[in-house]
Order: sequence, then structure tokens, then C-alpha cells
Amino acid sequence: MKVDLLKDKQFYKFSAYGFLKNLRFFDPYIILFFLEMGINYTQIGILFSIREIFINVMELPTGIIADSYGKRRSMILSFFSYIISFFIFYFFPNFWVYIIAMLFFSLGEAFRTGTHKAMILTYLELKGIKEQKVNYYGHTRSASQFGSAISSLIAMVLVFINRSYKIVFLASIIPYVIELFLMMSYPKELDGEIRLKSKGFWKELLISFKKTTVKFFRIIKNHETLKTLLTSSVFSGLYKGAKDYIQPMIKSYALSIPILLTISSKQRITVIIGIVYFFIYLMTSYASKKSGKFAKMFENIEKGVNFTYVSGVLLLLLSGILLFFEFYVFSILVFISIYLLENLRKPLNVSLISDRIKTDILATGLSGESQLKTLFTALFSFLMGVFTQLFGLDFAIILITLIALLVYPFIRLKF
Repeated sequence: MKVDLLKDKQFYKFSAYGFLKNLRFFDPYIILFFLEMGINYTQIGILFSIREIFINVMELPTGIIADSYGKRRSMILSFFSYIISFFIFYFFPNFWVYIIAMLFFSLGEAFRTGTHKAMILTYLELKGIKEQKVNYYGHTRSASQFGSAISSLIAMVLVFINRSYKIVFLASIIPYVIELFLMMSYPKELDGEIRLKSKGFWKELLISFKKTTVKFFRIIKNHETLKTLLTSSVFSGLYKGAKDYIQPMIKSYALSIPILLTISSKQRITVIIGIVYFFIYLMTSYASKKSGKFAKMFENIEKGVNFTYVSGVLLLLLSGILLFFEFYVFSILVFISIYLLENLRKPLNVSLISDRIKTDILATGLSGESQLKTLFTALFSFLMGVFTQLFGLDFAIILITLIALLVYPFIRLKF
């Protein structure tokens, strides 16, 4: 029997959250923004690494704060942190000040990550419709994906008119201020069970850290489980560390083609990047929907995970080689395929981890995978910045993919 989805006021608030949250107008132009502000590639790599490491460090304490003082309040703090970060990025173009901005951004990410999903589950439980969680969350997530696509087009128009990438951070404040008030309008019961123990916060943090550490070491004692976590986190770290560098690739291509010659070169770059990102988000949305069918192509999940790792790394290597020979179009198209592959392999990894880790420590296992991914993202982000500064973008891509290939024999899954 088909059950109709509960589409009440709160459903539309959850959907609005996803849409507004993904109006990050800086995403398609973040590398070009930093370059415009006089930040070099090594410094960009350092900033991205700081972001990932601080998110990692703050995940546990912000999770405890959310449980102790309320999830809704935690989300409000998150958007305050984001807004402060955007102000700093816009008004204070300096590498050392940008470190502070990145710390505020990371704090916003740490407060937000996982908290809103928990609020949705709390709401469904309160309404007695927890069995609808997959369908319900899928519908609210579709609003997020639509927001990403629309964000690319809005960002394109903003940069085109202002002829500066700087505007994207100022503009991003607007949806996040709306998001702040949206969070304040959420019902208080979505805060969850509040345990106001301000004096015992550090004690609770220490206890949670010890419990998590013990559980994590229980997991990684198993060699195959450790390899499962590593093969997932290394590839995702490689993807996240490299994905934004498609922007200078598109920039090089935009400058080499004789179209839109009646506008400035920066406007030409802006238009092409905006359109490319719009279609990337549409394709990744489609890829996510087809991930279940993709998984069925393999006789077992281990084969699928191994295949996507090797094929993804080789495709990224090919993109770097094509870029070296200045085949910009083919290099960009191959690079885009990595975006699609990451969205196809994510469900495979989650499914495999859930199969190999006992239910009572699954949350710790997924958290451990997330933290390992953050560490590898920080590493690859730093290496991408340094290698690009020293050898150029083409060699940077080639070098980090060679590193990923070299570690593969040690993290290859048995099946």
C-alpha cells in the first residue's frame, strides 16, 4: 500500500533549508576568487587543508554541544559562523586574515554536518512516520541539488555584472541570513532532549572522545575493515582535494576559443564556468539517482569499489595528461566524469562499511571513515596547491594520481 508523503509546513521548511544552504555562490569560482585576491596556489592548498583539519577537530565537540544545548540552537550557531566567514572573505583580502575566515567557515560546517538530518529524523519520529525517512529525506535532498544548479547560474550573472569574483561572498550572506531566521522558526521540540551541563562540558567531551577512540581501534584491528575505510577515504580525499581545480582548467579553455568575443575575457570565463557547473550539478543529481542500478552491475560490492577506485584515478590521470597537451575540452570532460563517479561509488562504500562493521559500532565506523576522508582531503588539497605552484596544474594532477595509484595495492579489497 502506497503511503502519501507528509507535505506539511515543516516539510517545506526542510526543503527550503536544503535549497538555501546550497546557494553557495562562491563554489564555482572559489579558486579564481583566491587568485584574484592575490593568494597563490600553495596558500590556497594551505587554506583548504586548514578547513578540513579544523572541521575534523571540531566534529566531536560540536556534536556534544548539539546534544547538550539543542540541535536547532546548534544550527543557528552554524549560520552565524558562516556569515562571519563570508564578511571576512569579502572585506579583508589577506592570506593571514583568510585563515581566520576559514576557521569560522569550518566551525559552521562542523555545527551543521549531520545535525539537520538528525532534526528531520526527530520530526518524523514525533509524527510517527519514521518509516518514510528514505522517501522524505530524498525529497528534501532534491531541493538541495536544485539549489546547487540554480546557484551556479545566479553566481554567473553576479560575477558577469560586477566583473569580480569577490561579489560571490557578499551575495552568499543573503540566503544564509534567511536561513538563520528559518532555523529560528523551527519548532523548539526539534532541539531534541537538551542537557544543559555547561560545567560538565569538558568532562563529557573527554568521556565521548575516549569511547569513540576505543570503538575506532576495535574497528581497525580488522585488516580488511581498515582497508575498506581507507579505500573509501583515499578516493574521496583525492576527489575533494582536486575537484575545484576544474575552474582554472575551464579558464584556460575559455581564453583559447573564439566565442563571446564582444565581452571581456573575465566575463567569458564567468559565463562558461557557470554553464559548466550548472550541467555538472544536473548530471551528479542524475548519477546519484542511478547509483542503485550501477551497483547491480557488479557481482559483489568489493569489485565495484575496486573498479571505481582504479578507473577514477586513471581518469584523473588522463585528464592531467590531456591538459599537458592542451586538449582542454577533452581534459575538462574527463575531469567531469570524476564528479559523476564519486556520486556513483558513495552508496557502494556506505553499503560495504555497513556490511563489515557491526551495527552497535556502525556510527563510529562511518564517523571514522568521515574523519579519515577529511585528513586525506587536507593532504591532497595541500599537495595540489604546492604542486600547482611549483610545476603547473597539469603536473599537479598527474603527481597526486600517481600517489593514489601507488597506495592502491595496499588498500585493494579482497573478494
